[in-house]
Amino acid sequence: MPVSPLGPVPGLGYAEPISSHPLTRLSDGSATRDAASIAEEIPVAFVYNTESFVVVMASPADLEDLAVGFSITEGIVDRFAEIEQVDVVRHSRGIELQIGIPGANAARLDNRRRGLSARTGCGLCGIESIDELLKPPPQVSTGATFTHAALWHAAAQLEAQQPINNETRAVHAAAFADRNGSLLVVREDVGRHNAVDKVIGSLERSGTDPSSGLLLVTSRASYELVQKAAIAGVPVLAAVSRPTGLAIELADRAGITLVGLLRGRSANVYSREDRLTAG
Repeated sequence: MPVSPLGPVPGLGYAEPISSHPLTRLSDGSATRDAASIAEEIPVAFVYNTESFVVVMASPADLEDLAVGFSITEGIVDRFAEIEQVDVVRHSRGIELQIGIPGANAARLDNRRRGLSARTGCGLCGIESIDELLKPPPQVSTGATFTHAALWHAAAQLEAQQPINNETRAVHAAAFADRNGSLLVVREDVGRHNAVDKVIGSLERSGTDPSSGLLLVTSRASYELVQKAAIAGVPVLAAVSRPTGLAIELADRAGITLVGLLRGRSANVYSREDRLTAG
């Protein structure tokens, strides 16, 4: 369920995704007072079994989805059923996501713990070595296929379903679409990794199979986003911008169809083109 506005947080204003802020507009020698909608970001601490793991900067919305999606894509748990509880708690300087996990998962977390703070999302948190970062990804082996028309349909709907960005022009979005390209989940955040984690968390909480659809992002397709898609089992990752070379390599290894420059009715396909069919 969506997180309701949390009210004022001392020193940080309101824990809502949008606020109004006064400004001065300069134009051809004139200066006028005005106000504009601003995208808010707030420190969000992930606390597992009372032990803090990481603090990220995130948009204060859909925080239960963020807690679940982050826990899965970071390998802290393997599935939603392993999460015992999620509490969104207002802290004196931000928000804590207090997450209960079994002892075996807590031990796994201890092996990855390190100090990370004050960043806008993190792609792969708690990674301490290059070998761990570049380990073989999970294989996405679904036989599902998608038409080109499904891609165009999904992309065409996305802008209208980004209320925070449409008002502030300052946040990323991630979305999950079904086989026909109809958007089922859209989440926004100042961090692109957070937006993806929120979508994956929403799918897990609703019992929607991630292998049944495609994931869209309004950013570039980075290595970390491909890794999150692979862990979730999403067969197609489509981005409005270009991918990195390492993202393409990882998508090939994971069996993910990687699409970039998805704009209007055109796109580039960088891996597993066989999963897309004309129509």
